[in-house]
Amino acid sequence: MPSADDTPKQRPTSAARPTRYVPIHGSELAHLAGARSIPGRLNLNEVAEVALFVRGAAAGDDLEADAHNLGSARVRERQYLSRGSLSDKYGADSADLAAIESFANGAGLTIEAISPAHRMVRIAAPLWSLAQAFKVQFSLYQSPQGSYRGYTGAVHVPDTISSIVKGVFGLDNKPQSTYHLRKLPSKQPFQRRGPYGAAAAAATQSYAPNEVASLYNFPTDVDGTGVCIGILEFGGGFNPGDLNTYFQSLGIATPQVAAVSVGRAVNRPIPGPNSPDDEVMLDIEVVGAIAPAAQIVVYFAPNTNLGWWLAINAAINDSYHNPSVISISWGGPENSWNPAVIDAINYEFQAAGALGITICTAAGDSGFTDGGIPASQAHVDFPASSPYVLSCGGTRLHSSGGKVVAESVWNDLPMNGATGGGVSAVFPVPSYQTSANVPPSVNPPGAMGRGVPDVAGDADPNTGYRIRVDGQEAVIGGTSAVAPLWAALCALINQKLGSPVGFMNSLLYSQGLAGRGFTDIVKGDNGSGGYVAGPGWDACTGLGTPDGTALSELL
Repeated sequence: MPSADDTPKQRPTSAARPTRYVPIHGSELAHLAGARSIPGRLNLNEVAEVALFVRGAAAGDDLEADAHNLGSARVRERQYLSRGSLSDKYGADSADLAAIESFANGAGLTIEAISPAHRMVRIAAPLWSLAQAFKVQFSLYQSPQGSYRGYTGAVHVPDTISSIVKGVFGLDNKPQSTYHLRKLPSKQPFQRRGPYGAAAAAATQSYAPNEVASLYNFPTDVDGTGVCIGILEFGGGFNPGDLNTYFQSLGIATPQVAAVSVGRAVNRPIPGPNSPDDEVMLDIEVVGAIAPAAQIVVYFAPNTNLGWWLAINAAINDSYHNPSVISISWGGPENSWNPAVIDAINYEFQAAGALGITICTAAGDSGFTDGGIPASQAHVDFPASSPYVLSCGGTRLHSSGGKVVAESVWNDLPMNGATGGGVSAVFPVPSYQTSANVPPSVNPPGAMGRGVPDVAGDADPNTGYRIRVDGQEAVIGGTSAVAPLWAALCALINQKLGSPVGFMNSLLYSQGLAGRGFTDIVKGDNGSGGYVAGPGWDACTGLGTPDGTALSELL
């Protein structure tokens, strides 16, 4: 029997401090327009996967500076980071990850994977458990775009990890984005009105993608050999038989196309009107017709905020295929994204720049409003508004005898869309646009911000691209076609220079603002009350359309 001195002593303590929860900045869910909650309809025993975005190590704040410094150097002078050095310099700290692991274990959450390099912790748990762990209230929401799982209020974490966790994604499965294309209507009116009320002929002019490349003087002594182009898709799929038929009709050998599954999404064609297959096939066929010897890798991911983060992360960290160019033709108005999601995706774009990867994005097809809410205001599209991507706007392109004879801003409102463009409400004016005379936003009080787009290309479906999708021939336009157009040009330049151009906005602006390498588009607007084209950079067509060969020589 122990003596009195051996008896364990109870340390006098005050009552245990209750856990204090802190909201994550920008974690409130931006619901779809017209969405309403349907109480009691959600199965809280459903298991969901979420991913936590973790702060980087102390040097993480330097990533933005690294990307900008790379952008100011000529292509052959650049020293890109390896994926290993990116992880070592900017990955998550082991102590931070241990703190998150402790929280997850205490909350009864199952950790599926911890990735210091990707600053990611993946967790799976029933919804009721996630609701308790992150202090959210789930509900089923019904909207004109369908039903989805959502929540109200901010996502919370204990104050012990509040400075570590920058975002929690996957709590909802709201459709996050739309693809940016416009099909040529099957029946055209005899006459329509163009910008400034000028009559526009009903006759249409369509192009094979390689014909557009020729009109823009893309280099002809390269074909994409040795370059990999990644394409991000959030729905639909491609049919190899259609690709074979299409490229055979162009006299081009079918490019090598691979599908990569992200988050259990797969290549799944969905034939029918307004199918996302239109987007997938447009992207592949534009890229393949211009850079036929490049390897094309299509990353299929769920159209959710978690799917977006996983897709971009998977593409830039794919050391097997090693894409040096990534094309993204999906997006949505900035205010349709949670700020925390924007921060996580923007980090991936910064990392891509440091790795030597170019990101080409579509600027949107709904004019200066971008289809946003409220519809009376101007909006720009994300991810096109990120300062670390090449944002691609649209034009109407007329040619004769293999030469461009007229080109103006694409504006077919209200009938069939117009190029996106304007001023970001999220990102400040980047250093490469300080001499571009970016105007204040047309929204009161006229705030300044990152100007969209950077560059442009043919997008009007009335002068659109001939493609094949689900066994049918079609003519498709939209800025969805311009992102892969520019991605293909970047691939050709990468091959020609023997080095990836990576984040090249600073170089493009230094050339374009000096009148080199671009055709300045000075006619048109992207909607009444929106932005007007003019000499130099503008918020409709950016620096203009490319002279591909000249740009390859200037870079």
